[in-house]
Amino acid sequence: MGQKTNPIGNRLGIIRGWDSNWFGGKNYGDKIAEDYKIRRYLEARLSKGGISKIYIERTLKLVTVTITTARPGLIIGKGGQEVDKLKEELKKLTGKDIQINIFEIKRPELDAVLVADSIAKQIENRISYRRAVKMAIASTMRMGAEGIKVMISGRLNGAEMARSESFKEGRIPLSTFRADIDYHIGEALTQYGKLGVKVWIMKGEVYGKRELTPLVGQQKKAPAGGRERGERGERGDRKPRRNN
Repeated sequence: MGQKTNPIGNRLGIIRGWDSNWFGGKNYGDKIAEDYKIRRYLEARLSKGGISKIYIERTLKLVTVTITTARPGLIIGKGGQEVDKLKEELKKLTGKDIQINIFEIKRPELDAVLVADSIAKQIENRISYRRAVKMAIASTMRMGAEGIKVMISGRLNGAEMARSESFKEGRIPLSTFRADIDYHIGEALTQYGKLGVKVWIMKGEVYGKRELTPLVGQQKKAPAGGRERGERGERGDRKPRRNN
């Protein structure tokens, strides 16, 4: 029986970059385990922070952790206090110097992680899974996605036998490598057991050469008081010319 490949892993090195960027050497296994600990710790510590992805880069003595989130203010805290606490906690966890960067997700409706988590939380709050999925599909398509597919698996509505149900709108070309498809598997813990929530979101097609950094298209969260030095505004921020 044929199985679908992970759309993210299938596009690594083509239009997608890696979530961890470092040279392993002899301590490759230790670094993999440390990356896993950092991600699990941050996901538990910032469970209400709307975290999408955590990218990790390493140099000889410094570990750079980049967090993409829909709620940067909650993670940064007043005057950056929460970020400073996170640095100290991760330093104790790893024994290395830590640098933390925060990137804001402008359109969370187009992020598969956030969409899957939103559906899972609604199911846990006893909202009908069909209603939760249809609302998520409508908001994602309204924000400009070319397609979305959601699959819910498990004991739906407390049924004795587990089954899967899929919802789809638009197109999801899994075999087209230039198609920018985001994918995530979430879980909803109900009184009947766990339900799996799979989300595919088709954002568009990438033509030509693309930068493989995982943060392509993201903007770093600027400090209070305006944009960072040297940062240009978006096209919509430009002032119209006056006709003389």
